[in-house]
Amino acid sequence: MILHEGNRIAVFGEFLLRVSTQTGHFINASEGIAIYAGGSEANVASSLACMKTPVSYISCIPDNPLANQALNSLKERGVDTSQCRFAGDRLGLYFLLSANGLSKGEVVYDRKYSSFSSLKPGDINWDEVLEGHDWLHWTALTPALNEGMMAICEEALQAAQKKGLTISVDLNYRNRLWNYGKSPIEVMPSLVAYCDVIMGNIWAANTMLGTSVDASLDRNTTKELYIEHANRSAQEVFKQFKNCKHIAYTFRFMDNPSHNLFYGTYHNQEGNYASETFETNEVIDRIGSGDAFMGGLIHALTTGKENQAVIDLATSAGFKKLFVKGDLGDGSY
Repeated sequence: MILHEGNRIAVFGEFLLRVSTQTGHFINASEGIAIYAGGSEANVASSLACMKTPVSYISCIPDNPLANQALNSLKERGVDTSQCRFAGDRLGLYFLLSANGLSKGEVVYDRKYSSFSSLKPGDINWDEVLEGHDWLHWTALTPALNEGMMAICEEALQAAQKKGLTISVDLNYRNRLWNYGKSPIEVMPSLVAYCDVIMGNIWAANTMLGTSVDASLDRNTTKELYIEHANRSAQEVFKQFKNCKHIAYTFRFMDNPSHNLFYGTYHNQEGNYASETFETNEVIDRIGSGDAFMGGLIHALTTGKENQAVIDLATSAGFKKLFVKGDLGDGSY
């Protein structure tokens, strides 16, 4: 697969509002409640636009002042939102029960009956909305919502493959979303089979694709050993998914609310590559760092970066997002 600078990326997923407090307590929140536009796929689109990669965002939102104001936050960053569908009555929400993700606080989703999750197969003319694009990015969050969204993902992937687009996926695993009777391992392998680029971590690959992972791995495992396991996991993925040409894994650890240790690995048919380790005790906002990594990965691949530079750029983008408040980021990375 040869990628060229100037590729136009299409990103498909649900546009969300994040509701959070500074304290993590919603009852009698004396310091007020903050609302941010976001959603994993929107975060990736924002990251790409901030890196001057042409990108379109495909979603479904209600046509009301709140939704339009939120969507403007993507437009202001340079994302083309002209392919968004306007239908239904509400945006999906998620409530972050920690201050800016600075702990392992619980996330509560309120995404049922949203405009996006109410989409039905056939609602989107994929041949039309993908015209003029070279790449489609999606995440495991979408088929996690319901069987209709699973079918829509397959529609999109079939259309993208037929049109010759490069296809990437983020193996985002959120166990609270998979509650309609299907497990990830029943759904994801057939969808991932369309993909050229797979991003996630060794645990998500195990849960969603059935690759092996050593249960003894933990926070005290050395980077060198984790890299060995990443290399083995990637080889399993390549063997199982013949279309896949690029794999990237993240390794992120936190020891306290303001700490983060971050590195990544990149794998292709030429070899295995690992980034340097980034560490900080000054985290501002964890949300969206994995999405910024994904944006950096796509940007690196579409601009022809060398193998080591691919993982260096992606990891640097993900790490720098830790110092930017809000899901979308502000382009400083």
